[in-house]
Amino acid sequence: MEKHVVVIYPHPDDESFGAAGTIIQYRKQGVPVTYLCGTLGEMGRNMGNPPIANRESLSEIRKEELLEAARVLDMEVEMLGFRDKTLEFEDRTKVATNLKEYLDRIKPSLVITHYPDHAVHPDHHALGAAAIEAVRMMDKSERPVVWAQAISRNYTEVLGKPDVINDVRAEIDTKLDAIYAHKTQAAGVLSQFMQPGFSQEEFKKKVANNFSTEQFYIWKYND
Repeated sequence: MEKHVVVIYPHPDDESFGAAGTIIQYRKQGVPVTYLCGTLGEMGRNMGNPPIANRESLSEIRKEELLEAARVLDMEVEMLGFRDKTLEFEDRTKVATNLKEYLDRIKPSLVITHYPDHAVHPDHHALGAAAIEAVRMMDKSERPVVWAQAISRNYTEVLGKPDVINDVRAEIDTKLDAIYAHKTQAAGVLSQFMQPGFSQEEFKKKVANNFSTEQFYIWKYND
């Protein structure tokens, strides 16, 4: 059993879409989970459908959505305070050093983050790389295992089969509750699964099927 799991992603909602089922599984086992959220997603384009936010209010609303999702997932959340869509321009060593301070304090046995260069968004690449570097900076005897999540279209072709494939169908209802806690984001992201002629039940089934598996690669350090 893991001692403590730390999830490191850049935006509110990354945790719910990407790893909520895995988080729920660990919480069912009694394992503490802490989410280190890089930004408040204040530069996002989705404002809800119908809109419930504007450019000025989005950061505070997404913060509240994150706290609600954390309540649903029964996990702790810490906000790192970086600016949305700027993580690729931050000094990676400084970001890694900042993350290492959290890891040294929390002492996780497992870190979940994005796989650099296979995570679609520049913020995902940058914070994933910094998280991996933060663990590398730790004493070898104290390093947690790192699970890196790839979400690019061709990741299996480039990286091969993921090392960890979690079936989270038993957790899907709670996972969807966490996703829908992000009210400004959920409708826009999930609309891609609505097809002409779909009933609401067919739409819900399509969404559930799409998010019923969570996959990760175990990061291999060479030093």
